[in-house]
Amino acid sequence: MNELLSYDWLPIVFLGLMGISALAYVVLDGFDLGVGLLTLKTSDDDRSIMISSIGPFWDANETWLVLAVGLLLVAFPAAHGQVLGALYLPTTLMLVGLIVRGVAFEFRVKGPESHREAWNRAFFAGSLVASASQGFMLGYYVIGLEEGLVATLFAALVAVCLMAAYALVGACWLIAKTQGDLQIRSIDWARKALWGTAVGMIALSVSTPLASEHVFEAWFSLPNIIVLAPIPLMSVGVLVALYQLLGHMPMHNDRWRWLPFGLTVWLFVLAFCGLAYSFFPYVIPDQVTIWEAASARESLMIILIGTLITLPMIIGYSIFAYRVFGGKAVTLTYD
Repeated sequence: MNELLSYDWLPIVFLGLMGISALAYVVLDGFDLGVGLLTLKTSDDDRSIMISSIGPFWDANETWLVLAVGLLLVAFPAAHGQVLGALYLPTTLMLVGLIVRGVAFEFRVKGPESHREAWNRAFFAGSLVASASQGFMLGYYVIGLEEGLVATLFAALVAVCLMAAYALVGACWLIAKTQGDLQIRSIDWARKALWGTAVGMIALSVSTPLASEHVFEAWFSLPNIIVLAPIPLMSVGVLVALYQLLGHMPMHNDRWRWLPFGLTVWLFVLAFCGLAYSFFPYVIPDQVTIWEAASARESLMIILIGTLITLPMIIGYSIFAYRVFGGKAVTLTYD
């Protein structure tokens, strides 16, 4: 009872809310960033259908990023300053990429026809910069915001692999949302991106225990190694299942068209669970715990009330949008 009244549980609640927001962003904005990465070498008609498939969703998907960063700022202000200070350059590049991407999305259709190709390239470039920047940020964060050549090379590897993961979830989205030749090409894109995603997961799984004694102990001490074994085993199983499923698609009557997307989302969830367990209770790996970085408990209680009002609205709007626009994509027009 005394522990409840002390509000020491509030930082854990906010860490969970921030983690859920980050996971939702990676999955939801991940697929539309992935679609953007896949638009470079396609015909204009196919590109219009691909962009149309994310048109009703991409703006709302980015709301989860705003929520995650906002929670980091108000709930863990000490960590917010340290994390974004260390990641200032990739954060700035990510924001520039997202802005360019949003502008290009509108102007490729509304602007003069002669400028469409330039806006198409800007849309791809914005998706590329935003995805790569997020990968750099993840790579640096995993190794404790360290600096140096090795850290930079590792962050670059994670950036490439995260782009592959985004391309995978984007291709799986297109498998469900398109048909005909574009759907067949999406299946091929998913098969290729699956390999890069697997490499990225292996790199993170190997590097995090080596970079942190806390993570090594959390995973490889007894009985943890036995209790946690289902996470890597399920991840391998999902990768194998995706590889086999993509080899048998497209299926008759478009059956199981959402299954590759669902399996990819589950893969993201497993990776997130592994990372979350690895770093808890630190908000900055091996440096700052959630209790050390948290705002005053009275402030957290007020913020929690506002979050519990805002979060259902975001979820409700997202569910409504996905239900209304759940069919196959067609060419985007503003007629």
